[in-house]
Amino acid sequence: MQIEPWHLRVGIGHDTHRLGVGGPLRIGGIDIEFDRHLIGHSDADVLLHAVTDAILGGAAMDDIGTIFPDNDPANAKRDSREMLRIAYELVRQAGYRIVNIDCVVFAERPKLSPYRETLKSALAACLGIDVNQVGIKAKTGEQVDAVGNQLAISAQCVALLCRDQGAG
Repeated sequence: MQIEPWHLRVGIGHDTHRLGVGGPLRIGGIDIEFDRHLIGHSDADVLLHAVTDAILGGAAMDDIGTIFPDNDPANAKRDSREMLRIAYELVRQAGYRIVNIDCVVFAERPKLSPYRETLKSALAACLGIDVNQVGIKAKTGEQVDAVGNQLAISAQCVALLCRDQGAG
């Protein structure tokens, strides 16, 4: 299939959540042994929230907070994998599919590089895409700002979408 340039769309997503005492830490749909956890209305998975906003943005759709508002009790402690799957189904219904996603998780601790391949595999499985379509990097806050002072963890994602062949 030949991809025409006007069939490509780019979206960007970002999320930040505060850290609270007690683990485990949930990032990318997996639990990581750590003495802190992310605080939020849902499960506060910063990586999945950033990916969700990136794919929704690429399709010029509403953001995660509009589709899954934090004042809706149905979203309390909701699994972010479910939200991502629902969002990707909306994107697919709009006629787009993921070409690739590239993500950065900003955390002073724990070191996330040992989990990189597990995170890639979990994210690919959640979206039903090949692991080679997923890029994940881990960066520290260099002891600067909320991330560097271990008060928060942030994530960013860029998603490249392609118009499905035969879609209007």
